Amino acid sequence: MSENNGLLKIGDFAEAANTNLRTLRYYEELGLLTPASRSAGGFRYYRPTDVHRVLLIRSLQELGLHLDRIRDLMGSREALEGRRELLERTRRALGEHLELLEKRRRVLDEQSGSVRSALDKLDACDGCEHSPGPENNYCEPCTRTGTALPDLLSALF
Repeated sequence: MSENNGLLKIGDFAEAANTNLRTLRYYEELGLLTPASRSAGGFRYYRPTDVHRVLLIRSLQELGLHLDRIRDLMGSREALEGRRELLERTRRALGEHLELLEKRRRVLDEQSGSVRSALDKLDACDGCEHSPGPENNYCEPCTRTGTALPDLLSALF
């Protein structure tokens, strides 16, 4: 690992953050990430703990936030703020992150319920003598019960 007073060169930092140089430079261009220092030759150096910042950026992106919003939410570390403003900005960022995670959890719970419903109906299909095909509209609606198939099962039949 290349170090300079405990700092990581951009390549080592990219590896530690499980990303690439292009992404790090783009984050810097957008004001999401700032190197801790630069060498006389222009090499970027990062704090090992800046990996956490990159991971948070990626997590927020995965939850659907655009990079401009992430930048606004996270703010610049270089901006001179009082303690109260810093704490409030941090509280807002964490609160929004939690809201996004809870929304994602609700969506995943709903999707899991749909899969369970399809699996339950599929279990009921075990004893049926019909096989999905064009002659029975792919069992839609169910030949035995006359009810609509769960959406996921209908999509697969």
